[in-house]
Parts: sequence; C-alpha cells; structure tokens
Amino acid sequence: MGAEAAPERDMDAGPADKAAAERTCALTRQPLTPDEGLRFVVAPDGSIVPDVGRRLPGRGVWLSNSCSVVAEAARKGVFQRSLKRPVTVPEDLPDLVENLLVKRVIEALSLANKAGLVTTGFTKVEIAVQRGTCAFLLHASDAAEDGVSKLDRKFAAIQASSEAGSAENSLEKPNTEQLRQLVWDCLSSAELSLAMGRSNVVHAALARGGAATRFSREAERLRRYRAPTSAHATREPGSRARSEQA
Repeated sequence: MGAEAAPERDMDAGPADKAAAERTCALTRQPLTPDEGLRFVVAPDGSIVPDVGRRLPGRGVWLSNSCSVVAEAARKGVFQRSLKRPVTVPEDLPDLVENLLVKRVIEALSLANKAGLVTTGFTKVEIAVQRGTCAFLLHASDAAEDGVSKLDRKFAAIQASSEAGSAENSLEKPNTEQLRQLVWDCLSSAELSLAMGRSNVVHAALARGGAATRFSREAERLRRYRAPTSAHATREPGSRARSEQA
C-alpha cells in the first residue's frame, strides 16, 4: 500500500473544519494558527473573497496576516495553484482585506462603547488614565503629536507604577514594548467618530471588559496586517500619525 499523501494544510474543507487548527501559509509555507492567518474562499462567480470572519462556506485558502503576503500571493497565482482551478483575483485584494479588518475594529469599538467601556475627550481620557481605569488607550492616527505624547507618558507611568509600585519614571519616554498591546492608533479620527457615533473623536480610553479585549484583539490583527515587513513586526505607538503628518 502506498504512503498517504500529505494533507494540504494551506487549504481547509470549510469554516467548520476541525482539522484546520493549524494551517500553512500558501505562499510562505509558514505554519499558522487561525488567529495568525487570513482565509480566502471562492465566490460563485469564481472570484476570490476574503473571509476575515472565517465563516464563509466552501474550501478556504490560508495566507499569513500580512498585506505584502496577500499582494504577492495574488501576483504569483497562489490562489489558482492551491485551489487547482481558474479563479479571478481582484486587483485591489490587499485593500479589500484591510477595509474588512478596519470594519471589524470599528464594530468592536462600537460594541465596547455600547457596553459603557469607552471614555472620549482629551480631559476625560487623561482623568481615566490618572485614575488607573484605562485598560487600553486609543489615539486617532491623525491626532496631534503633543496630545499623543502627553497621554502616552502618563499612561506609561501608571502602568509602571502598577507593576513596580513606583512612578519614578513618569517623565521617561514610554516603553514601546510595554505599550504595544495597550495603546492603539490604527483608526483615523473619522473612523473613531464612526465607531462612537459622534464627531471629532481623537482620543479614547477603554475600561476593562470583554468588549475591550475583543477590540484589542481585532486592532492587533489590523496592525499586524499593515506591518511593512512581516505579520509580526511592531512599531511605536503613534508612529502612523507621525508618518502621515510628515
């Protein structure tokens, strides 16, 4: 009896495929968990559709959660090879994925707001930070640098104080690694305002809660997708705002 063929781990049999706990990127061949990857399916018209919620029916192709990987996979015909059939890949597929990820972040923030976990306005956010009730700090990507820096410093000091019992470093520059999972600037002011249902939202504080944790998870997914070099690259909080204003 011949040896069984190795499973195609860059594919799954559908969103309920329990054997898909670990997948492989169809381009890089790197192992992925579902949370580390992006799933794509074929629409009835033969076009490739991003399934960022991992719920669409049909066989799925998996890629690393990276804009550059999606663009390269589209350019090199990875979807056709994995699916073993002709498909149509939208020219703007990387942008389609990003827009869907942004939508999920906005929806998660909106749910957190409905749960009463969000505070907006610079002064109110500053008070929440000082009181230690701010679990996640949000800045619009187009926020002014002075406001971002002021809140980041105070937030970093509170975090250091809660961990070390001292705020001696309150005037030091916030530690990037410390803040990476707690400070977010992945949405513009217009997008923050859309999520909150009000205008001119620039800064926000999220209190602890399940909805806030979900927001953080979706925001991290978007940040990894946008990372310029790899799905696991990191950047300093506020860097997107600075680069756009330069």
